[in-house]
Order: sequence, then structure tokens, then C-alpha cells
Amino acid sequence: MSRVFKSFTKREWGLLVITVGFVIVQVILDLKIPEFMSEVTTLVQTEGSTMAEILMVGGYMLLCSILSLFITILTGFCAAKAATKACMKMREDVYVKTNSFSMADITNFSIASLITRTTNDITQIQTVLCMGFVILIRAPFMCIFAINKISTNNPSFSLIAIVAVIMFLCVIGILLAMSVPKSRKLQKIIDGLNTVVREHLTGVRVVRAYNAEGYHEEKFEKTNQEVASTNTFVNATMAFLNPFMSSLMSGITLAVYWIGAALISESGSPEAALTIFSDMVVFSSYATMIILSFMVLTTIFMMLPRTLVALSRIDEVINFENKIKDGSKTSGDPTFPVAIEFKNVSFSYAESEENVLENISFRIHRGETAAFIGATGSGKSTITKLILRNYEVTEGEILIDGINVKEYTQHALREKLGFVSQTAVLFNGDITSNIAFGIEKNISNENLNKAVEIAQAKDFVDQIGFDGSVSQGGLNLSGGQKQRVSIARALYKDAEIYIFDDCFSALDYRTDRMLREKLRTQTKGSTKLIVAQRISTVKDADVIVVIDQGRVAGIGTHKNLLSENALYREIAESQLSKEELNYA
Repeated sequence: MSRVFKSFTKREWGLLVITVGFVIVQVILDLKIPEFMSEVTTLVQTEGSTMAEILMVGGYMLLCSILSLFITILTGFCAAKAATKACMKMREDVYVKTNSFSMADITNFSIASLITRTTNDITQIQTVLCMGFVILIRAPFMCIFAINKISTNNPSFSLIAIVAVIMFLCVIGILLAMSVPKSRKLQKIIDGLNTVVREHLTGVRVVRAYNAEGYHEEKFEKTNQEVASTNTFVNATMAFLNPFMSSLMSGITLAVYWIGAALISESGSPEAALTIFSDMVVFSSYATMIILSFMVLTTIFMMLPRTLVALSRIDEVINFENKIKDGSKTSGDPTFPVAIEFKNVSFSYAESEENVLENISFRIHRGETAAFIGATGSGKSTITKLILRNYEVTEGEILIDGINVKEYTQHALREKLGFVSQTAVLFNGDITSNIAFGIEKNISNENLNKAVEIAQAKDFVDQIGFDGSVSQGGLNLSGGQKQRVSIARALYKDAEIYIFDDCFSALDYRTDRMLREKLRTQTKGSTKLIVAQRISTVKDADVIVVIDQGRVAGIGTHKNLLSENALYREIAESQLSKEELNYA
């Protein structure tokens, strides 16, 4: 519960204090009602009592009931307000923390799990808090005050209440010990269920193309069945509380009358018997209040196992220590001649024992266009991820403007970079919001048009307009259109360094050539890194780095590499005709 209290601001603490005060007043009012009932019972059985006296006491009972109802409404409002605000803050903390994760951090969780924690888990916590704030405060106060009242009036009856409370706490402890492990498993299974559903919805075109609906239905059914069986165990275990509480309540009533009958038979006078009977009425009312409070409390306890697990999962995210640490530098030397330098860089993913990159070294001078080419899986894209600090190098260092990337703040580092990923990622909105991504005010129409023109997206943007709708993921655009919008987004940023990670693959050769020509003439002052599979895309670069199985297999210009590097020549011969090779 510490996570909940950490999410409280002064306002929520104030609401909680008010809630506690209201609950205490409500408990006092509720406990007054049995006393008035006892008075009415005594007045009815006492000679000389008038109807006016009985009605007056009854009026006090009615007043206490009305005030209790009014305070209950206020208490519920304050508790719900505090719980909702606390969970809103908690949800914000999880979202902000998730945004700070690098790619290396995210691999410790699944995307489906992070979504579940931000939505399902916090909703579970909010539901329990809205109900639980009042109930968890009321039940102990009711128990303590009521037992105190009972022991003051007749200590013989207080032992019954104490034994009942002890039995209740023991049973709750046993049930929680059985339910919490299963609840923890249940939340993980729900993560798996979300993964299955997310995979199906994301890949629905492939699923239908391969007639694999039945296969996915079986995967869903298996996970869904596991969720159902685990849920059944947890609910069945906690469902034992209801019959137990009913039995406990009946047992208390039976014990009250048994002890009361014994005390009345031993009393020596009618006055003493009347007093004992009055105490029985009062205690029965008090015992009923205690048990009813705890019966309502059982609702919370039935939800508590999953809530405790949800809280631990939220803590796991918020307290996670990021692998990528921020530096302190916010800028480099803009006159430094070398824009990017890799010095003996090696890298391996956390789950891999072998290095993906081994002893990579190269220099890219300011304003140059550098290209990376090699077989699929050779490590080209990994180089771009390391520049972006999505991962930390295992050995060596990466310098930008002569400064190690670890010394920059992540924000400052990425401000220098314009990045286009292999898979075009677009967001729900329009063309403008996707190109001027993250910018709400002072959007430059001139820069928008320039970025679209360089990216060779002007033809279709003119057709649909800058306010043309873009669906989530850009599903209403073709692959080439999505890539060109993604390229325009990077160009709109007017960055010092552009990274194009195999993002020309969906473009035809003519568009590819025109785009590279525009990049060369319109972004002369910027350094450009191009990861590509096509020789035609990289051949005009100032420097080409050939990557083979995570190592640098050659560095040079297109002409030099054709004559001196066997691997590059082999790639070129597989893509270009002899005439094209001779021309090159």
C-alpha cells in the first residue's frame, strides 16, 4: 500500500483525514442507536413510562440514522475523490516511467504487460480503493468501539465478540495465503491473453491470408481457458468467506442467547433479569454491526489478492532501474570536424552470449553522407540503435562531435538526430501532425512543404491535403507513402545528423534516386547515415561501410570498394548488370 500513499498529494491526504473523521462520527452515531433501542425496551417494560418519552427516544434514533446516512454519502464522495486522484497520479507515473525506458529496458517487460499494468492493474487498484477506504477504516473502528461498549455494559458478552474477530482474522489469513500466488499467476496470464489478442489484431491481414483464424482461435482458447480456471480457483477460495460469515453471525446470536439465558436464570430479581435482557438486545445489535462491517470487508478481501499483485506489478515498473543513464552535457562542439566516430565498439544483447557487433571502428566527417551495406542480420541496424542510445555499447565508445554519447542527456542527443526507422511508424491524426510530430504550435508551412518535396511525397500529399486523415499505424496509406511521410517527419526537424535505417526499401528506383538527389542538394550541412540493401542507394555516398557478420569488412567509396573489396563486389554483381558496373 506504500505505492498508494506515495501517490497522495496534500489534497488527497486532506480528503483521507476528512474521511477518517467522518467515519468516526458515523460509527459513534451508529453505536448510539442500540443504546436508544435499549432505552426504548426498558421504557416499554417499565410501569409509568409515557408515550412521549418513548417517542422522544425514538426521535433520537431516527435523527442518528439520518445523520449517519448523510455522513455516509459525504464519506463515500471524499474516499472516491482521493482514490481516483491517487490512481490518476499512479497511472501517470507508470506512463512517464515507461516513456523513459530504452529498448533494453522494455525487453524486461512485454508491451502487452506494460499496457495491462497501465490499464487493468490500476483500474483494479482504483476499484478496491474507492470501496476500501471507507470499509477498511470503518470496520476496525466499529470493532474497537463496539467491544468497548460491550465490555463496559456487560463483560460476559465481550468475549464472544473477541473470539469472533480472531476467528475471522485467522480465516482471512489462510485464504489470502492460498489466493495471492494464484492472483499473481492470473495477472501474468492476462498479460499473455493481451499478447495473443494484440498479435491477432496487428497481423489480421496475414492471419486471413493464410486462413489461420482457427490456429489463432486455438491459441486464444488455450490462454482464455487458463485465465478462467485460475480465476475460478481464486473466486472459489474467497467465496468461502460468505458462508463462513453467515455461520459466524448465527453462532454469535446463539452464543448471546445461550449466555443471556444462563445469566437471567442466575439473576435473583426481575430488575436484574430486565437489565440482562436489555444488555442482550444491545449486544445483539452491536454484534450485528460488527459482523455486518466485516461481511462488507469480505468484499474487499475477495478483491485484495489481485490488488496486492497489481500494486507489486506497478511498483516493479516504477522502481525499475533504467539501464541507460543520462549524462549532463546538452551540446557538443558544432565546429568539431568529425560528426560521428565509433572506436572499437562491440555489442551483445542481454540475452545473447555472442557479440552482434565486434570491434567496429569508423569516422564520418561533418556534412558527409555515409552508407552501411551488408547481408541481412549483419548488424547494420544495430549500429543506428547504438547511436540513438537505445542500447549501451558493451565495449568501446561512440563519439558525436567529439563527445561520448553517454555524456549527453538523452534529450540533447536525440535533438541532434533525425531518425527514420525500417518500419514506418505513423500516428492517428493527419499528415501535418505526423510530419510536425510533437509540435503543436508555430508549425511552419514553408518547412512542411520543403520536407514533403524532398521526401518525394508531394504528389499524394497534394491529393489528400495536409489535413488528410491518417489512421492508427497509417493503415490507410501504402507502404511507400508511409515511408515518405516518415522521411518528411525527420527532414522537418532540420537535424544535424539524419539516420535513414533501410527506409528506402518500399520506394521504386526512380523515387529512390530523386530522393537521394534532393537530400544531397537540400541538406548539404547535415551528416547523413543511410542503411540500405541496394547498391543503387549507397553508391553515391561519400563513404561506404561494408558490414559482414558484425565486423567491418571494408570502408571506402563505391569505386574503391568495387575494385578492392570482394564482398562489396559480390553484392554489386548480384544487383547490377556488367554495363552498370563498368559505368560505375
